[in-house]
Amino acid sequence: GSRRGAAAAGAWTGADLAAWQMWYEESLDGRLAPQGRRDMEHLARRLAARFPALFAARRRLVLASSSKHRCLQSGAAFRRGLGPSLSLGSDEVEVEVNDSLMRFFDHCAKFVALVEENDTAMCQVNAFKEGPEMRKVLEKVASALCLPVEELNADLVQVAFLACSYELAIKNVTSPWCSLFSEEDAKVLEYLNDLKQYWKRGYGYDINSRSSCILFQDIFQHLDKAVEESKSSKPISSPLIVQVGHAETLQPLLALMGFFKDDEPLKANNYVRQMHRKFRSGRIVPYAANLVFVLYHCDQVKTSKEEYQVQMLLNEKLMFFHHSNETISTYADLKDYYKDILENCHFKEECALPKVNITAVDEL
Repeated sequence: GSRRGAAAAGAWTGADLAAWQMWYEESLDGRLAPQGRRDMEHLARRLAARFPALFAARRRLVLASSSKHRCLQSGAAFRRGLGPSLSLGSDEVEVEVNDSLMRFFDHCAKFVALVEENDTAMCQVNAFKEGPEMRKVLEKVASALCLPVEELNADLVQVAFLACSYELAIKNVTSPWCSLFSEEDAKVLEYLNDLKQYWKRGYGYDINSRSSCILFQDIFQHLDKAVEESKSSKPISSPLIVQVGHAETLQPLLALMGFFKDDEPLKANNYVRQMHRKFRSGRIVPYAANLVFVLYHCDQVKTSKEEYQVQMLLNEKLMFFHHSNETISTYADLKDYYKDILENCHFKEECALPKVNITAVDEL
């Protein structure tokens, strides 16, 4: 019967898992995996092939990075991928560490207090962990491992799922851990992760994306400067600016710009309704995720407004702008569409802790 089938599958899984060697060591923590290094080198090569004028020999490259070792490593790998012509000797381009831009979330007191360190902020995530969909996954995994279901919880199952994902991503092998999960289980665990990203880095709370306005404005300052230099026929002082951060840097920025926004929020109880959601963090910020702003100077245009145009690429695919539904926009129209964020999003004010809460806490 089915019971025996489950037990047999369990025995098979059990034997394979018993033989599984733990390869992940403490020393690897926070480091860039060899595959990550290759990913960054290849990304650099593809971008250089796509924008040969920008990556032409002797063009100045500005490299900024978060202080995290894997980001510095990513920056170095990206530069290596460009070959000797750009990195004029391998250490010519020094990496500028800029955590206020690349880890703005650490410097935003309101985000840290109200989201990062506030247990109630993740209530939807915690509710989903206890919900019927996760319960079903727990029961299946427990049965496959011949364990009482009480000995498992959502976090442990998530760790097993991550072990499966990491081995696939880093070593390109199918881990025995993967055999614990069906495709449906994987979709449930994907939703669990998306829920977390949504409430911590996405549309869940305004401060998540508002904290990124410092980076958003920085990007437009660089573009503004290039436009000014171009208008006054000066050489572009920084034709190529590469900033290396985290998935947690990019996700809030994309939310600030209004991309991948669903009609209804992601919640613990609407897993089925969110089957076709836009907010899928695995697609939006996969490994080696990248967002590129490309500024064009166009000759032979009818109006001066059309002289400067912009494209955005996410993970090397052109994005459709919200205001035009096109993949290209005049720089003026783009700035106009985001006028409010460019003018009225003030990092210091937005990230200040509301005084009210502080007094309330003092009174307790």
